[in-house]
Amino acid sequence: MLKNTPAFYKKQYPWLKEVDSLALANVQLHLERAYQNFFRNPQSGFPKFKSKHRSRAGYTTNVVNGNIKLEEGKLKLPKMSHVKLVQHRQIPKGYQLKSVTVTQEPSGKYYASLLYTYESQISAEKAVVEKLLGMDFAMGGMAVFSDGSRAEYPMYYRKSEKKLCKEQRKLSHCVKAVKKELELSERIYECRCGNRMDRDVNAAINIREEERNILCA
Repeated sequence: MLKNTPAFYKKQYPWLKEVDSLALANVQLHLERAYQNFFRNPQSGFPKFKSKHRSRAGYTTNVVNGNIKLEEGKLKLPKMSHVKLVQHRQIPKGYQLKSVTVTQEPSGKYYASLLYTYESQISAEKAVVEKLLGMDFAMGGMAVFSDGSRAEYPMYYRKSEKKLCKEQRKLSHCVKAVKKELELSERIYECRCGNRMDRDVNAAINIREEERNILCA
C-alpha cells in the first residue's frame, strides 16, 4: 500500500492545489488498486504511467456536502462554475447523485457520466411457496433429494462417514419419532409407525419440511 497522499506532492507541484481534491483521491485509489492487482497476479502487468496518446483524458469526483449539482440544464463541479450541457435523460425524483466522471474525447468534446443511487421499493407481501425440494448428503452419492432422485458423484468423502452418521437426521418424517441408535450400515430407516424407506431420502424429506415450516411461518 502506498503511504503517500496527493497532499504530499502539493509543495513540489503547486498546480495540484487547483485540482479537485476528491479527483486526486480517486486517482490514488485507482493506483493502489493497480498495484494490488499486480502483486496478486503479476501477469496483469506492472502499473504504467498514462500516455497522452493511449489514455483518455478524464477524472472522477464524488458528491460531498452538495459540491456537485445538476439543475436547469447546467452542471456544477468542484472548483468550477456552472457549465451548460445537453442532458440525455431526466433524473427521476428520489435519485441521489453520488459521483461524476468527466471525459474528453479526441474530437475535443466533453462528456459527463453521472452515477445515481435510489432505494428500491420492495414488496413486503408473504412469499407463495409453489414447490419445495429437500436435499441431503448421502454415502452412495453426492446428494439425495426428497423426491427420491439422486445426484451421483465419485466417493471423495469416506473419511467423513462416521461423523456424517452422527450428524445425519434420525427423525422419521411421518411421526417425528427419533431413532437414537442408527448405525452407518443401516441404509433403510424403519420407524415404529411402519414407515420403511431409504435413510437418505427420509433425511431429505425432513429438510424439505423444515424449510416449509420456516417459509410458511
